[in-house]
Amino acid sequence: MFARSVALNATRQAARPALRVAAPLGRFSPAANPRFATPMQIRLLSDKTRAAIDEAVGSAPVVLFMKGTPETPQCGFSRAAIQILGVQGVNPEKFAAFNVLEDAELREGIKEYSDWPTIPQLYIEKEFVGGCDILVSMHKNGDLAKMLDEKKLVVEGEE
Repeated sequence: MFARSVALNATRQAARPALRVAAPLGRFSPAANPRFATPMQIRLLSDKTRAAIDEAVGSAPVVLFMKGTPETPQCGFSRAAIQILGVQGVNPEKFAAFNVLEDAELREGIKEYSDWPTIPQLYIEKEFVGGCDILVSMHKNGDLAKMLDEKKLVVEGEE
């Protein structure tokens, strides 16, 4: 049984066309040179949606695009992101969250805007930080606490 599945997988792999991997901003990337884009890589983010996302990203120093709201996250990854930001002590006055479930254009547009396929997505001072996996990693190794502290985005402790 195992031998048959290995042979089947090898046959499938051989039948697949080779993928050409280019650097994200290399001269052969669709972003740098649209003539190398395949129909699936052509971006469809409208100027209106891009402007709205630009405005949202600039609305606060810490911006999270998530499924649901901070009070009622609608997926485990969004819940984890909110919990991490809470544990880190992000100042609520410097934080904004946007529910991508309320707007299909935002939900798809933010993925294209950041070139990141998943939600939630965190921006700090207009710079894309990453999704839930990146936040968890940065939280564990201390990089997120350091970044938030350096940018003075945490609640000041009482002395």
